[in-house]
Amino acid sequence: MSIASGVPVPQVYVMDSEAGINAFAAGHSASDAAISVTRGCMKMLSRDELQGVIGHEFSHILNGDMRVNLRLMGLVFGILCLTVIGRILIRTSGRKNPLPLLGLALIIIGWAGVFFGRLIQAAVSRQREVLADASAVQFTRNPSGLAGALKKIGGLTYGSRINSPHAEEASHLFFADGLGDSLFATHPPLVERIRALDPSFDGGFPRVIQERPSDVSPAPGATQLSRPPQIPGRPLVQAEGDRFAAPFISQHAVIANIGQATTQHLRYAVDFHHAIPPALEAASRDPLGAGALVCAFLLASEPSTRRKQLEDLDRATSEAIRDEIMRVWPDTQSMPPQAKIPLVDLALPALRRLSRQQFEQFRAATETLVASNTETDLFVYMLRKIVVRHLETYFFPEQRRVTQFYALRPLAPDCGVLLSATAYAGQENATKAYAAFGQGAESLSRAARSEIPWLPPDQCDLSHIDAALARLSQAVPQIKKNVLNACAQTVVADGVIQEGEAELLRAIADTLDCPVPPFVQPHEEAGAPVLGQD
Repeated sequence: MSIASGVPVPQVYVMDSEAGINAFAAGHSASDAAISVTRGCMKMLSRDELQGVIGHEFSHILNGDMRVNLRLMGLVFGILCLTVIGRILIRTSGRKNPLPLLGLALIIIGWAGVFFGRLIQAAVSRQREVLADASAVQFTRNPSGLAGALKKIGGLTYGSRINSPHAEEASHLFFADGLGDSLFATHPPLVERIRALDPSFDGGFPRVIQERPSDVSPAPGATQLSRPPQIPGRPLVQAEGDRFAAPFISQHAVIANIGQATTQHLRYAVDFHHAIPPALEAASRDPLGAGALVCAFLLASEPSTRRKQLEDLDRATSEAIRDEIMRVWPDTQSMPPQAKIPLVDLALPALRRLSRQQFEQFRAATETLVASNTETDLFVYMLRKIVVRHLETYFFPEQRRVTQFYALRPLAPDCGVLLSATAYAGQENATKAYAAFGQGAESLSRAARSEIPWLPPDQCDLSHIDAALARLSQAVPQIKKNVLNACAQTVVADGVIQEGEAELLRAIADTLDCPVPPFVQPHEEAGAPVLGQD
């Protein structure tokens, strides 16, 4: 699901002491997201049902609901603090002291605020749950899986109840209501959710046997893990000699894919996962191996440059790290651009298991590899930036950037840097690059009410790009969407979309915290431009 949606693999936890069927997603962003499921969820759901639940939680990550949920928790707690202050003031004694009256007023205001705050929290949560259910079905194309999980909740003695004493504060985070029906219910009624997925549902819940089924026949359209499925799009895995064939990509698919994850992406991801060399998959699950995998992607293909990179790396790291890099490097050479971002996403959970000191050493090693290669291309640079950005958010949460830009005009120079660099990366000469830039800058100029500057190569090099992306990442989501749309227009300006260009666009989107799924397209569009061919 992570490969299909274009987001890093979240941390995964199991609530061992919870017998009910429930799950939740938490975190500030996709970089530090976590998904947790109850023990009951693991024991009593079939694969299709569990996929529906996880698809629901992934939808919360993709839709940014986690940030909204955490803010709602903070808002309600902040209002509740008024009652605490009021109690302190009431205890302040004195015959002519007016503070107790003020304290009583604060208590009344605080409790009233909490009451209405939780009503708002519940209403917002119910709407987001409906959206997450719909997104999960769009993602998996298997409504019976999600509906089956909800039916089992209704038929289980424990239902979705969470026994933790802190369940009420976090009730809006869960897959199903962990507190039962009430005025403050954070989820729509169970029957209503099921009927939205299965209109034929008669309201009767099945008796649930409290063990996970060992022999589950898949629902129609469900994906089998035993072999790659046959899908209507061009598969990533086609034959032994062509394991990582590129998908069809059209101009319309580039822009339409932004923020959209479908069942085709999910099946594409299954194909991809089957094609990963065993050595690379094993490396992605180990902290040392995952670090070596990322470093191997940063090594130059030209032998003399690669030797210089390794010599510089020897001075910054240990021999064991170099040996691990060279162990996985041969397998990485067969990986095309569209395989690198997903592999990096798969490696992130292992990299999060590094200590902070080990992460700082890893970050220094990747910086050394990029600095030692004077011919580092934009995609390789962006690949390194993706990894470091996600891990910095995890290891240094206090440095998380806050939104500072609510208008596009102050960011016009930064947009010029990014669009100019994107145009140069995808075109063979300055004339064609300028034409591509013009197409992308046109829409931004109108939105910014300011001209987007066209820059020479020395003014949009890697250092300038780094500074521009740092500022653009602090913009509101609508500005990021406009910038990504302009980058997409620049990429597709000549009607020929190279695989490297498509992955560069995904890398830029990831850096701006706007994950984009792999670019896949159905066979019917076979007349569209195919990876650099007219």
